[in-house]
Amino acid sequence: MDAIGHIQLGKKGLTENFVLTLENHFKKFRNIKISVLKSACRDKKELKEISDKILEKLGKNFSARIIGYTIAVKKLRRAVQ
Repeated sequence: MDAIGHIQLGKKGLTENFVLTLENHFKKFRNIKISVLKSACRDKKELKEISDKILEKLGKNFSARIIGYTIAVKKLRRAVQ
């Protein structure tokens, strides 16, 4: 596995295609940084909602951290029960 993958979330927002792309990136990377463009969200509250939706769609084996307008998503080594 390589170090860190990068992907951008644009003005169309969180779509099914974006989630599929994200899942495909996790086949190669353990950590992915999602750069959220200003056209995708207006404030930090909306960014938190996007982060929660991403984690909901990916499942329990992932954690996220918000740094500025970047969401760092990490795949956990073990399954969370």
